Amino acid sequence: MSNISFKIAIPIIVTGIFIISIFMALNYERLDKVFYFIFALTAVYIFLFGFATGQKFAVPVKKLLKRAIDLSEGDLTTRVYLETKDELGDLGRAFNKIANNLQESSSRIETTEKSVDMKVKAKTQVLEEIINALEQKVKNRTLELQRIIDELEVIQKKSKNKEMETEQLKKELDDLKQVLNRCQVERKGLTKKK
Repeated sequence: MSNISFKIAIPIIVTGIFIISIFMALNYERLDKVFYFIFALTAVYIFLFGFATGQKFAVPVKKLLKRAIDLSEGDLTTRVYLETKDELGDLGRAFNKIANNLQESSSRIETTEKSVDMKVKAKTQVLEEIINALEQKVKNRTLELQRIIDELEVIQKKSKNKEMETEQLKKELDDLKQVLNRCQVERKGLTKKK
């Protein structure tokens, strides 16, 4: 039996025993076997009545508590249905209203999240396309610059070859000038001898 049943049953049982004790004290002189039999039946009745009353109040509270635990663990579809038309019934209806509001809020949040996710995906897709286009432009520029660098290297090699050829031609020209100068000197020397 739960704590709430005991909290309700024990005061009823104690009150019943107290009342029986008062009747016993008032009629102490006329106590006979029938009175003890009635006393025993009344005591059993009081115990049963106390526990039954405790259960009557405890069962709806237990239902409500179990549903509240389910709701707190995330089960937004849980509802409590109490047949009582007292404050416990009102509490059950208030609980169901809270559960409905939470479920509606959760649905709105999920819808909003989906909407936001779709918008973010759309924006992200546009940004990815822009990034891909920019990356392709960078690749194209890089390839173009690499081609130009390769052409410059080829031109540099050709230029070096031309410089070497020019140096060689200068050397040959200098050699030819020297040969020509010698020839002219020899020719002048021969013309003077004649």
